Amino acid sequence: QVVLVESGGGAVQAGGSLRLSCATSGPIWSAGGLFWYRRAPGKEREFVASIDYKNQITDYADSVKGRFTVLRDDPLGTGYLHMCNLKPEDTTTYYCNPEIATTESDPYRRYWGQGTQVTVSS
Repeated sequence: QVVLVESGGGAVQAGGSLRLSCATSGPIWSAGGLFWYRRAPGKEREFVASIDYKNQITDYADSVKGRFTVLRDDPLGTGYLHMCNLKPEDTTTYYCNPEIATTESDPYRRYWGQGTQVTVSS
């Protein structure tokens, strides 16, 4: 069973920085892209950032461009979301969402972790 653990959330003041981590464990044969989302209570899930399976192509929501950076040690390693110049509107729960195939014959599936809370005060 694939297990995801997000960490690194916390409370910071506006302008501060945090680094979120997404660690995976279990039967992982191959990893595809890594995606980060966030979701505030009562709101729809929002795409934040992604990196492709080769760790070469990244994509960001307009609201975080220039402030957030998505990284990964290697396709099977820990993923990160570096967040700088945080704003109060970044306050919410963040989720990593990697594509993982557990065996050579299985299709890639998207997995969700439990989320990590980020709170930015003004």
